[in-house]
Amino acid sequence: MSDYYEILGIVRSASKEDVKKAYRKLAHKFHPDKKGGDESKFKEINEAYYVLGDEKRRSEYDRFGKVHWGAGGFSAQGGPASGWEDVWRDFGSGQGGFGGDFTDIFDTIFGSGLSGERRRKRGRDISIDIVVSFSESVFGANRKVLLTKSGVCKSCGGSGAESGSEKSSCDVCGGSGTVREARKSFFGTFTSLSECRKCRGRGEVIKNPCKTCSGEGVLRQEEEIEIGVPAGILDGEMIRISGAGEAARLGSAGDLYVKIHVESHPDFWREGSNIMTNFEIPLSDALLGQDKVLNALDGKIKIKIPQGVDSGDVLRVKGRGVPKHAGARGDLLIRIKVKNPKKLSKKAKELIEELKKEGF
Repeated sequence: MSDYYEILGIVRSASKEDVKKAYRKLAHKFHPDKKGGDESKFKEINEAYYVLGDEKRRSEYDRFGKVHWGAGGFSAQGGPASGWEDVWRDFGSGQGGFGGDFTDIFDTIFGSGLSGERRRKRGRDISIDIVVSFSESVFGANRKVLLTKSGVCKSCGGSGAESGSEKSSCDVCGGSGTVREARKSFFGTFTSLSECRKCRGRGEVIKNPCKTCSGEGVLRQEEEIEIGVPAGILDGEMIRISGAGEAARLGSAGDLYVKIHVESHPDFWREGSNIMTNFEIPLSDALLGQDKVLNALDGKIKIKIPQGVDSGDVLRVKGRGVPKHAGARGDLLIRIKVKNPKKLSKKAKELIEELKKEGF
């Protein structure tokens, strides 16, 4: 994963204002609607700003330095909603900004040729927390969650129309879904685009709106979402599932962010890609050596206790740790604890006395 600070060309100590400035400059340069624009780069810039432009997400990124991305990648359609809201507050709040509505900003920065399709709304992102077992965090798991959120209406498929309903092009906006206005201000004449009030941005007038969603195309409903927890995920890391957030009328859905909380295990813990555990053996096994069986996370393992092992010695079983990449895994590290007897029988004492004579 690329470093978000490097993507925006800023230092890690950059202020929030510096982050915004860097983002605006790069977004203007690489916007796919501009000559010489780069959609892939624009998507990368939006992703970086989405994280670094928010204090909470930036703090988590600085601490954990990693987010797991789900299928679908990062949306390039204007970037995350909260990211563009920050730009809008900066440009158009009327406090030293350009003034006007949101579309003025696009026309001012990127030119007046943006189509209504590229100005479509984006649904809100959703953030949830789930708890996984230690074993699930090591080997991965599939979890299902039931969310109540805005989703595409199943009755009309998001069209907002009853089945077979006739549609006609809106006579107010000419089918574009937007109405263009020219306004004069202190800075000159600005052209803005606003959503057509008659067709509400669709470009079409529906004769019989969907009864389920009242013609909106979206409604609040329960949806089951499957979350693929990747092998080796750490406590506090996040998974991003593109398009699994809130749906938006005439727009793309937001994303779902899943924060992972890993339960502790009574016998195992992680050190990087290795798994650690303690293994207690009797004094006799430490002195003589012995083959033992350990119940590991992924099954039983036969281990050889070497003769003369001490408490604190660590035995290594290669390839039985945390999965890394291309089938590779870390190691299982077994810390030996020698259990000394609390009480000795008369015979045991006699044997130990004999051992003392041998120099033990």
